[in-house]
Amino acid sequence: MENLNLFIRSIFIDNMIFAYFLGMCSFLAVSKNVKTAFGLGVAVSVVLMLALPITWCINSFILEPGALSWLGEQYASTDMSFLGLIMFIAVIAGLVQILEMVIEKYSPSLYNSLGIFLPLIAVNCAILGAVLFMQQRNFDNAWTATVYGAGSGIGWLLAITCIAAIRERLVTKAIPAPLRGVGITFIITGLMGIAFMSFLGIKL
Repeated sequence: MENLNLFIRSIFIDNMIFAYFLGMCSFLAVSKNVKTAFGLGVAVSVVLMLALPITWCINSFILEPGALSWLGEQYASTDMSFLGLIMFIAVIAGLVQILEMVIEKYSPSLYNSLGIFLPLIAVNCAILGAVLFMQQRNFDNAWTATVYGAGSGIGWLLAITCIAAIRERLVTKAIPAPLRGVGITFIITGLMGIAFMSFLGIKL
């Protein structure tokens, strides 16, 4: 039940876009087309689902103070936490590289439409942010970290797909010239963020 609660909260209440505004660069740049936005959202979700349990294991069994005690008593006081950011970024970059090769092989059209934003998933602050939130919240096990990663990914996917659908409709609308493009997107993102704040009143 706690994992279900965490999953729902990470989608709607602690949404990476609307609650923390993480991953805004690709959110704004790729959300002009629903198909492309959905593809990027799925890619980010997959990376989050894989990155969080892997980084949880690395943090719990290697980086935390005393985590290396399984190697012997002489390592019980070892603290490798200073390597946290480097290790987390390396894991994320490796997963993105593998995902990029898979997409290039099995979906060349999506690979071409995403362009530079596919390898830039490696520096998407929504992914690193989720990893750091996971570390801060000190989850009990890798499964809980996976649930949080899945919820965060689906929340990001939901956000970018919704904004892309709205932007596609806005192409035919009479929008004042100063607000066209990113301007109206910022306004809509703010309104969607306010709408998602309504989920704060739900007691799970």
